[in-house]
Amino acid sequence: MTNRGERAAPAAPAGRGGPGRKDRPWLMRTYAGHSTAEASNELYRRNLAKGQTGLSVAFDLPTQTGYDPDHVLARGEVGRVGVPVSHVGDMRRLFEDIPLEQMNTSMTINATAMWLLALYQVVAEEHGADVSRLQGTTQNDIVKEYLSRGTHVFPPGPSLRLTTDMIAYTVGRIPKWNPINICSYHLQEAGATPVQEIAYAMSTAVAVLDAVRDSGQVPPERMGDVVGRISFFVNAGVRFVEEMCKMRAFTRIWDRVTRERYGIEDPRQRRFRYGVQVNSLGLTEAQPENNVQRIVLEMLAVTLSKDARARAVQLPAWNEALGLPRPWDQQWSLRIQQVLALESDLLEYDDIFAGSSVVEGKVTELVEASLAEMENIERLGGAMAAVESGYLKSQLVSSHAERRGRIESGEEKIVGVNCYESTEPNPLTADLDTAVQTVDPATEAQVAEAVRHWRKVRDARQCPPGESAADALRRLKDAAAGDANLMEATLECARAGVTTGEWAGALREVFGEFRAPTGVSSAPVAVPSEEGSALADVRRRVEHTARELGAGKLRLLVGKPGLDGHSNGAEQIAVRARDAGFEVIYQGIRLTPQQISAAAVAEDVHCVGLSILSGSHAELVPDVLERLRDAGAHDVPVVVGGIIPSADAAELRAAGVAAVFTPKDFGITEIIGRIVNEIRTANKLDPLEVPA
Repeated sequence: MTNRGERAAPAAPAGRGGPGRKDRPWLMRTYAGHSTAEASNELYRRNLAKGQTGLSVAFDLPTQTGYDPDHVLARGEVGRVGVPVSHVGDMRRLFEDIPLEQMNTSMTINATAMWLLALYQVVAEEHGADVSRLQGTTQNDIVKEYLSRGTHVFPPGPSLRLTTDMIAYTVGRIPKWNPINICSYHLQEAGATPVQEIAYAMSTAVAVLDAVRDSGQVPPERMGDVVGRISFFVNAGVRFVEEMCKMRAFTRIWDRVTRERYGIEDPRQRRFRYGVQVNSLGLTEAQPENNVQRIVLEMLAVTLSKDARARAVQLPAWNEALGLPRPWDQQWSLRIQQVLALESDLLEYDDIFAGSSVVEGKVTELVEASLAEMENIERLGGAMAAVESGYLKSQLVSSHAERRGRIESGEEKIVGVNCYESTEPNPLTADLDTAVQTVDPATEAQVAEAVRHWRKVRDARQCPPGESAADALRRLKDAAAGDANLMEATLECARAGVTTGEWAGALREVFGEFRAPTGVSSAPVAVPSEEGSALADVRRRVEHTARELGAGKLRLLVGKPGLDGHSNGAEQIAVRARDAGFEVIYQGIRLTPQQISAAAVAEDVHCVGLSILSGSHAELVPDVLERLRDAGAHDVPVVVGGIIPSADAAELRAAGVAAVFTPKDFGITEIIGRIVNEIRTANKLDPLEVPA
């Protein structure tokens, strides 16, 4: 099977091609995985039979953040947003009857990327595959985890070392593998403008390539091979002309950086190779059928322009703002790709935008602005320094706040959300309980018991001296404390039956953990509170309520329980509440219910706001409520926001939640006003009407 991974197609003759000259389609993937390795394997084989040409593995949050399914932080998260992979046995079941030597597999994994690649390699070896022929990608971009996605584990320095070691290893041992794709996808989700998306992704790539070059693990003459295996994973929004120009700007800047900074002369190695998933942020809960045309337009942005065409595409499903897509929903998204590639004449032409003055002008504008921001980041000490200082995060929080402000004001239109809101009854969502895939809550207990059984059996078997899991973990820690490449020690752990949590735990002991800056305190005001504005009214209500309660300020705790690292919504609530006059307590992501309830009591807050997008709300929110009651804080209202099905929302309210907010509640100032009302109700204050 030829490699159809993220690389640009060979040039075709100008004009319409004849028979045999049609450009080949991009690699078609569906981002998938849930519940268990067995269930996900069945899904993968079914998708491949439908014409999918590559795999894109979604891992659950414990796997992404280096915890076993029986860890306290894994509660409610096992198998929710992806497949749990705890050890080599899970990886075997995940790829059973799938010929890995013939497959192109993308694994969306970052902090634990080295571990998952090691498991994948060991299973391929067990299949009898030639490891040097394995094709695929590990995402492995830790910078965007600190900025937007939140599945980081280790501090920036050790994280960059893990990435560097993986790149050095794969260049020599798995030369067709993409050991990293620099991921700007989540930057756009976090509010990045096209310029920020380009500049931050390119600055990350520079940091990675500098680290590989300076590590001494790759001879200077092999740097072209390193550059040639760097891929990117990007986002495409609905402004498809601008997005198409963004991709052309990416290609120009990458060509320039790799030639001028690293001296790469071979144009094939300088080629900008990227895969794409189109924008999930723009999918709406209101009138979700509109998401289909959004997905199509966003796909056109990365396929229309041959000179900057994606070589791998995965599309979200129309109902992802409602919950986990069903197999049928994923099939619909796959069929969208197939219709464009096979029924249209798109692949029969050379680049249709060549010579366009409009496109050229926009591309030039993006290139110049992006290079200027890259120079600014370089002056700050590079991408890693800009992460640790909080500069990059604060810029994203600010950009996102500005975008939210434009939506709330109506300046930026979203059909079905802030305009044309009336609608006929939707047959697709007539039965919301069956409109999305659900994960059986009993699955978590089964998976947790299975990993405990795995450890017990593993530790009871007779191993030759030096080959037990404990021995492998000891060698891993020794390697981490020194400067050896960590891939070989990681492979030893995989073969010895070490678990995901044990591997990450060993490295946590050596490297420590990292809590990334939230960017909230330094974000500027995005929505003005001028006299007569909605925010000014809410500010008056906040101040009046604080006076009635005898408090200097109303205090709001914004909490992210569990492992969900999607913090964009929580950050925007925190910023707007701050601008409305609240004192906001926000400690970032990955907190236990115990930590949240303890902080609420210690800070004597007037309201607790919980944000969960991973589906773990049914487990974690009642836990927080119970702990608050046990601590005597039963009168503190708790509000919840996230992707929460209506049936779950009703259950949360019955359990004592004061209010539930979902993506259809796009007005953040209105949400803050409703929080004030809940505080007044909880404290038995009369409804408040403050004259303008």
